[in-house]
Amino acid sequence: MKSKKYLDYLFNPFEIVHSKKVLQVNPTAPPVRIDAEKINISIYEYNATEIQELKTEKIEDCYSRLSNEKISWINIDGINKNALETASNNFGIHPLMLEDILSIGQRPKMDEINGLIFCFMNMLFYNEEQQVVETEQISLILGNNYVISIQEDATKDVFNPLREKLKINHSKVRQFGADFLYYSLIDSIVDNFFVVMEKIADKILFLEEEIVRKPSKRTLIKINNIRKEMILVKRTIGPVPELIQGIIKSETDLIHERSEKYFKDVYDHIQQANELVENYRDLLISLHDLYMNNANLKMNETMKIMTIVTCLFAPATVIGGIFGMNLKFMPIVSEAWAFAVIVGIMILLFVSMLVYFRRKEWF
Repeated sequence: MKSKKYLDYLFNPFEIVHSKKVLQVNPTAPPVRIDAEKINISIYEYNATEIQELKTEKIEDCYSRLSNEKISWINIDGINKNALETASNNFGIHPLMLEDILSIGQRPKMDEINGLIFCFMNMLFYNEEQQVVETEQISLILGNNYVISIQEDATKDVFNPLREKLKINHSKVRQFGADFLYYSLIDSIVDNFFVVMEKIADKILFLEEEIVRKPSKRTLIKINNIRKEMILVKRTIGPVPELIQGIIKSETDLIHERSEKYFKDVYDHIQQANELVENYRDLLISLHDLYMNNANLKMNETMKIMTIVTCLFAPATVIGGIFGMNLKFMPIVSEAWAFAVIVGIMILLFVSMLVYFRRKEWF
């Protein structure tokens, strides 16, 4: 895998994963998504004292859970257009919501339609093997006593800590309603933003040390790659504060007053994440300027050395040129000691100029 990455750098060094996704986004284009062959559904039904977990591959098994007195979390891994279209009538999902769920590269958003709160977000992940930032779309639907989460890749999931909390009797998430579960899902996504940004921060710090110690041509490629990753992160995180504000300002009965303070806390966190993104982008610009300044300084040092060498050899070149002229009468050229004297004068001028340049601290 590493050899493939180096080959990619060699033949296309300024392109990383997701660059085209960032630059080529058309929300009006019909989604081109390969339907999952099968879907995996995990259902958690719980109250303060008991919890039941069910795993199935049939979307029909979820229908009866929506009117249950217990809180239900229906997590669907794998997006199949036909299955979701069939289930949308039973779930009460509006066609516009379904279109967003099936879309690719959609901007994070929040809608309130048909008595449901719908949030479309992107989760961030850091691929340790390829050392790049990746995204995964997720759709969250809040209804009366239930939450539905829909995503494509089951391996990219940030909800395992929440699942562990659900298994603890009388935990806060078990005592509160579906709106608190909805908050917990969004909070898990936002918290993982910081995990990914810590990875990016480590790369930036390492890059800063590399620029100060021993920059190379590949350093500029690394700066460019991280800048592209930050564009992806900014596009993912930027709209989320607006999304959270929409939930807070919503007048729906699905969000209880006791849960509003938790959503406000998430809003504060996402604002902090946005500030970090801006700081990282400014730092990358500074690193780019530092690299260019170091490159210019290195070039100036090289040119200074070349100039000094040229100046040192200039007198010898002049003397050699004069005594190399084919003239019949030339002073001392017929003497046996002439060559040694002329070479001695050249060396004396060379050393004198060298001492003079050194005293002037030109090198």
